[in-house]
Amino acid sequence: MLQQFRTHPLGALPVLALLFSLPFSLKAQSVPDAPSPYEQVHRLAEQGKFDEALSVLNEVSKSNPAAKNLSHEFGVIYYRKGDYRNAVTSLLRAVAENPNDAEATQLTGLSLYLSEKPAEAIPYLVRVQSWYPSANVDASYILGVAYIQTKNYTSARAAFAKMFQVPPDSAAAYLFTARLLLRLDFGPIAEEYGKKAVELDPKLPLAHQLLGELYLYQSKIPEASAQFEQELAVNPGNPAAYYKLADAYSRAQKFDEAEKLLQRSIWLDATSTGPYILLGKVLRRKGETQLAVRTLERALAMDPNNPIPHHLLGQAYRDLGRAEDAERELKVAAQLEERQNTKP
Repeated sequence: MLQQFRTHPLGALPVLALLFSLPFSLKAQSVPDAPSPYEQVHRLAEQGKFDEALSVLNEVSKSNPAAKNLSHEFGVIYYRKGDYRNAVTSLLRAVAENPNDAEATQLTGLSLYLSEKPAEAIPYLVRVQSWYPSANVDASYILGVAYIQTKNYTSARAAFAKMFQVPPDSAAAYLFTARLLLRLDFGPIAEEYGKKAVELDPKLPLAHQLLGELYLYQSKIPEASAQFEQELAVNPGNPAAYYKLADAYSRAQKFDEAEKLLQRSIWLDATSTGPYILLGKVLRRKGETQLAVRTLERALAMDPNNPIPHHLLGQAYRDLGRAEDAERELKVAAQLEERQNTKP
């Protein structure tokens, strides 16, 4: 469970992978009558040859230091290369030269954010949103995360409300913000916002589930169980709620109840591996090892690179006296875990 809440030092979510390639989808700044070296720079950048592109720009800088848009071009290339410190220097110069340079303004904010300077990034990100109030969902997300990093939770809620197109004081806005706070490991504030969402709308789907996940993460099993039960009362067709309640019950040694809940979760959604894995674990704890083996084998057929079912299957094989199979599965599990741990 803990792994679900580990985050990048900046609290960045998976969508931030976009930041390491191309800027957001604002219209690219046109360069009227751009000299041919810039066209060469653009071609090299599209090929990922950023050092060569910078060499071309350095030649332009030597021959014509006052060339139009030179700072802008340097900033974009440094940003796309992932050299955010130099990107900030060039982009700030570009914004000073042309305060209406929307791309340079946005990339300045993103480069500052990615340089772990969210407070400095916020004014630039806000400025871009004032120009393009509905231009980009990701920009609202980045701005909201920057606000969270600076503990300005009210402004973060406004940014996320804009992202999801809901009123900033609505139960949904509190729920969305609580979900992102939880993902970024701001547990106490996530709990406060989750409770506020429930207070504003007790029947809001997924609000009780969020609180349940938080309490489960904190090992508050009775509190987590109560929240998941309330979620199912509101939203009985939610397969994740059955799975998570089963997780809470299994931690409380309520294996029979957990098994029934996991079966319901699988009936509602047979594409998720989590319930199969937990069911295999529960069945093994109940002494139904053969059934556990079949369940875990099904999980592995769905996700063969997940080390957890390999490890559990190895334990089940060992219980059955299948030493060779157990050794194989435990070895695979260790190899997959090592591979995951060595990823950057």
